[in-house]
Amino acid sequence: MIIKMYNISCQLIKQETDRGGVMIIFLFLFLFIFILSFSVKAQNTSYNQWCNELQFARAINDKWAGELWLGGTFSSTDNESRVFKTNIQRYGFAWVHYYFPPRWKFSSSLAYYYNKNVPDIGQYYSPEYRLTLQANYFIHKTRYILSTRMRGEIRYMMNADSVFQVKYRYRQMLKFVKPINGKVLRKGVFYFITSEELCFKPNAKTTGVTFFDRNRFEIGGGYLITDDFQVELTYLNELLPRDDGNEIYNAVSLTITFNNLFSNLKKSLTSKSSKENQED
Repeated sequence: MIIKMYNISCQLIKQETDRGGVMIIFLFLFLFIFILSFSVKAQNTSYNQWCNELQFARAINDKWAGELWLGGTFSSTDNESRVFKTNIQRYGFAWVHYYFPPRWKFSSSLAYYYNKNVPDIGQYYSPEYRLTLQANYFIHKTRYILSTRMRGEIRYMMNADSVFQVKYRYRQMLKFVKPINGKVLRKGVFYFITSEELCFKPNAKTTGVTFFDRNRFEIGGGYLITDDFQVELTYLNELLPRDDGNEIYNAVSLTITFNNLFSNLKKSLTSKSSKENQED
């Protein structure tokens, strides 16, 4: 969907590259990350993780799009140091997006998480149903994208007593994407990506967790194999300040995205069949 977000807005906003603006953005991101990531000095527990995700996106029309995410996470735990020994999480998201030009995108999703032995939750089975409402605001230049994402989550999840509870969380993200060997995101282009996200839990102190839930810093890159097929590899550092000691997660994440997969396959098969008929 990065391609679609970029191309839709670039058709409406045509601006020249602002190199000074890029430097300011990098400086702002560095200060933001430095202050927030190291504001809490104690780092009591650390975990290593591997995350993988498949994204299937489809444009419905000029304003609407849909997505399906399927993913999972492997992690070290308190009882097992080997990352790939424990699959702690599997999930699925169904998204719908509405593009409100020139700078806004509004989205909503329903998700299911199969959680088991998740260090942050506890060493028990804790399935979760999640409703997400979010808005993205984009600041476009010719050679990069800066965006901010506002996300609210309603989480219906099982606790240690096998009782489902409703929990709320708010997430605020700042994200920067820059094509490296091209002006736009298209086939054959590498791109750099970094983001900083803060998460908050209202009334969290009543359950022994801080109101500031976590800080997530991500950095990495991606490559567009075709206009509709891209691969992204990033490193995620996640800090969770807790009353009884902080948790640090170091995760490597692989994301593979297909845009309009089935329609492209149909076109390819139709074209191949037509070519074979002509040769006959």
